[in-house]
This record gives sequence, structure tokens and C-alpha cells, in this order.
Amino acid sequence: MKIKTKSDRRERIRLRQRKRIAGTAERPRLAVFRSVAHIYAQVIDDQASATLAAASTAEPGLKAQFTGKVRGGNTAGAQAIGTIIAERLKEKGITRVVFDRGGNLYHGRVKAVAEAARAAGLEF
Repeated sequence: MKIKTKSDRRERIRLRQRKRIAGTAERPRLAVFRSVAHIYAQVIDDQASATLAAASTAEPGLKAQFTGKVRGGNTAGAQAIGTIIAERLKEKGITRVVFDRGGNLYHGRVKAVAEAARAAGLEF
């Protein structure tokens, strides 16, 4: 695969990571996807091919909570999503996950999701 664009590079990194990262029932995969306007977090059990929990800044219920400077395209919104996904997992009794940054650099909004989830009680 020839790298011509930034998205090609990100896809290549994502595929390289996914060779090594897999979610199980005991330790599911916390996958983060970011677009320009929103950020999405999904917890996946790859063995059962099932999504255990998900949260995004595009959810109508969460959009109402965001006020002022908190929105999907900034780190404040990413921190909110990290906290929400951790709470949803704790309700299901899951405390350990594997973090999948989806080919993005561990920086900015991706890092904010991870640190907020750790602060809310997830281990990875």
C-alpha cells in the first residue's frame, strides 16, 4: 500500500495496530474515532463481534448536556465522552479495557478521552 495522503497513513497505522490489539470478554477494546465535529468511543468484544457500550458527542441526549465551550470538536467534549464511556462500562461491571486509538496519534482529543476514562476508573 502506497502512502499518498494523511488518511492512507492513518489507515496503515490502524491496520498495523489491529494485528496486535483484540478485545475479549474480560478485556474489551475501547476504540476511539474522531471526525472534525465529533468524537466517538465504542467498547467492542472482538471474539463475540459485539459492541458492549458506545458514546459520542453526536448523541442527542449528550448534546443537550454540552454547554459553552464543551462540544464534540474540542478536548473538553472528548473528556466528557471519556467519562461517560467509563461510567457506562462500570455499570456493566467492566473495569479493564485495551485502548485502540484507531491510527491517530496519542495526542489532543484522543489523549483526552483516554485520560478521562482512566480518571473515571478504567484500567489500561
